[in-house]
Amino acid sequence: MMFSFRLNQGFTLIELIVVITLISLMLFFVIPRFQVDVLSDDTNKVSRWIMLKVHSLKQKAVREQKLYVLHISLDSNRLWVTSEIMSQEELQAAEVNGYELSDNINLLDVEYPDEEKISAGRADIYFYKKGYSDKAIIHISNDDNERRSFLIEPFLSHVRLYDKYIGFED
Repeated sequence: MMFSFRLNQGFTLIELIVVITLISLMLFFVIPRFQVDVLSDDTNKVSRWIMLKVHSLKQKAVREQKLYVLHISLDSNRLWVTSEIMSQEELQAAEVNGYELSDNINLLDVEYPDEEKISAGRADIYFYKKGYSDKAIIHISNDDNERRSFLIEPFLSHVRLYDKYIGFED
């Protein structure tokens, strides 16, 4: 009498392909929805824009040996960049084509050390040829009264983000 035993030593290739295909299909439908819900928040868009722009301006100023200025219009809720060699027409075009914040995001003020806060008009942050910048804090808020502060350090290439309103005295 012969006995035939089948030892269960794992999954077949077909079973693995079916499971991987099902997981892939679920991810195909879930990831785009996740990106829309989580990553498209206006506050996060503005935060990414400010952080990336400051970082790139510091690098660009050194690489091109030009003075760059990040202009912040607190009245029109707009940010734009100019350089020292732009013509008058280019300066005006840069302002018109600047980054306009959405209606639910407000620029509150810009703070410099040992100076008063600028809460109306325009504030300028300079990025110098030698690789440093002005020290400043940009404050924003959204309709939910969530506030963020962006600390720009003169000699650091990145921006420190705080999920609250901070000042230099903090």
